[in-house]
Amino acid sequence: MTDRGGPSGGPGRAPAADRPGGVRNVALVGHSGAGKTTLVEALLAATGTIARAGRVEDGGTVSDSDDVEVRQRRSVNLAVAPLEHAGTKVNLIDTPGYADFAGDLRAGLRAADAALFAVSAVDGVDGVTRLLWEECAAVALPRAVVITKIDQVRGDFEQVLAQCRDAFGEGVLPLYFPVGAGEAATGLVGLLTRRCFDYAAGARRECAPDGALAGRIEEQRAALIEGIIQESEDESLMDRYIGGEELDVGALVADLETAVARGGLHPVLATSVPHGDRTGPVIGMLELLEIVTQAFPGPAERVLPRVEPVAGGAPRELACDPEGPLVAEVVKTTSDPYVGRISLVRVFSGTLRPDALVHVSGHGLADRGHEDHDVDERIGALGAPLGKAQTPVGSCAAGDICAVAKLARAETGDTLSDPADPLLMEPWTMPDPLLPVAIEARSKADEDKLGQALARLVAEDPTLRLENNAETRQLVLWCMGEAHADVLIDRLGGRYGVEVDRAELRVPLRETFGGAASGLGRHVKQSGGHGQYGICRVDVEPLPSGAGFEFVDKIVGGVVPRQFIPSVEKGLRRQMARGVAAGYPLVDVRVTLRDGKAHSVDSSDMAFQAAGALALKDAAAGAPMLLLEPVDEVAVLVPDDHVGAVMSDLSARRGRVLGSQTVPGGRTLVRAEVPQLEIVRYAIDLRSLSQGTGTFSRGFLRYEPLPAHLADKVAAAHAP
Repeated sequence: MTDRGGPSGGPGRAPAADRPGGVRNVALVGHSGAGKTTLVEALLAATGTIARAGRVEDGGTVSDSDDVEVRQRRSVNLAVAPLEHAGTKVNLIDTPGYADFAGDLRAGLRAADAALFAVSAVDGVDGVTRLLWEECAAVALPRAVVITKIDQVRGDFEQVLAQCRDAFGEGVLPLYFPVGAGEAATGLVGLLTRRCFDYAAGARRECAPDGALAGRIEEQRAALIEGIIQESEDESLMDRYIGGEELDVGALVADLETAVARGGLHPVLATSVPHGDRTGPVIGMLELLEIVTQAFPGPAERVLPRVEPVAGGAPRELACDPEGPLVAEVVKTTSDPYVGRISLVRVFSGTLRPDALVHVSGHGLADRGHEDHDVDERIGALGAPLGKAQTPVGSCAAGDICAVAKLARAETGDTLSDPADPLLMEPWTMPDPLLPVAIEARSKADEDKLGQALARLVAEDPTLRLENNAETRQLVLWCMGEAHADVLIDRLGGRYGVEVDRAELRVPLRETFGGAASGLGRHVKQSGGHGQYGICRVDVEPLPSGAGFEFVDKIVGGVVPRQFIPSVEKGLRRQMARGVAAGYPLVDVRVTLRDGKAHSVDSSDMAFQAAGALALKDAAAGAPMLLLEPVDEVAVLVPDDHVGAVMSDLSARRGRVLGSQTVPGGRTLVRAEVPQLEIVRYAIDLRSLSQGTGTFSRGFLRYEPLPAHLADKVAAAHAP
């Protein structure tokens, strides 16, 4: 088992943060409202890191220090809160529980070596909680479960424990269970030690459990020990246990870490932290710290992400070695109005030091306007973050997390490495933002500052995608959901002083001919000197969807000189881009140039461009025109219970359900074709339909005629 150590900095020992075995990186994961931030406050207070625990209701917590979080009374950012217990440094990574901020959740999982899963004893396990568990399982993160709020009237530890076992598997086993229920909860019972820990008087008092608890202890203790033994490397333990031998608690604790690290066992304990107007004892903090420091693996015990040389070559395996090559990753980027950009960095190998020169490299950054992003940059001051405050540190060794000030070029997801051996870490998967929100600057002054402010937001948040749609002439923020959009707009105004307004999103429509038509384009002007003369006649016919534009030259006898035929085509293409009826681009037509006239002096390239455009508009005036709407292929993944509701909703959106298939885990994948006009807000609507458990993807498929009863209304509402 990893060396747990004694007091930090004792004789012959390096400080905890300088030893990979002396650090624990733990992500707190759970649905919004499960009490993660309150739990962080209680742990910080229990270890003396802060003098007094703050309250979410007052906006005074360490984790929720962002102005938006204080106003909204909820976590929207990843936050790190370091503390020390029994000679081990613990970096608590508080992650948002709301689905709109899943990007910060995944960043937190990347920085962590284990996850502490918070489940409310009042609310229990819902679909979102299951999804979050799957997020952790997908990256093979060791997990423990803490059932919070056991002191509340409707808190039911046993019921929620049963829900956890049903949702997460038989490996979910209690390590502690509460004494008393609801407001009568006074302490915990440790199953391995068979000891009771009473908190009724405020401080923890160890005592022997009374007779009423003895039978319950032995029953649940047997299941826990069997779960630990199954993961033990000592094959004789099971035989000894079945033979009636009393196993050493110290050996069981060592095997508990192995079981947790392998993902075969997820220990459970209960906590209560009075909040709001409630009073009562704080229960379970020391027990929770023991699980974190003694059961969770250290950085050196985890398989690290692979890296590859920036210049190309075979991927390399990393070891968590302070003396190894420097490889660190920016897991979160924020901006402070006073100190500038602050990067939260997890060091995977080597040691990061102030004033060191590092190589910054990233994935796909050319798409964000950083074609020269692979650069060398000098590290600024290092600090241990705790809310808005930072404690300066002299270095950050492999396995630890620190804040780096004023990294001008590094963005979330970028790799920091030695310039002599630049490396790039494989990226973690980020969810796709699927809610488009159109914005416009409120004033000219705001417009001048908007570009720079948006660039900073994109650097901070990889789940934000910025689109400047030249066709609709709108600036679109692709967000994770309504709450994400609200936070982004709030930050533009509060942090960067840029006020914006939302605008109705315009969906890019198309026009096409509903039948064949002919048109005459006559551009004849005389104004002294050389005039302008170009006449052409064209036939227009519609083509199948997706066929594009086809130009056919049927001029005979030189009525349109050969040098001006490309001019006619150029004029046609320009007019097609501008539209000929409702102002939308014209597509899927064949235009045949069959006649025309020229003048020996006054004809020119510009004259025949104008004539071609006029001929197309003339043909459109005498032909039925169709509006075309974009149709997306949509794939919706939902639990089986919600399949019927999702299919009915897709049909109500003028969608065509193509089919469905069963997916492991009690879920179904529904495929459909749906007009874009009907799914502008589908990211929000699906969450409501599926109680937050549905996800979807979308991709452009084709254009189709807009139904006649909608064409007039849409054309009027969306015309530029």
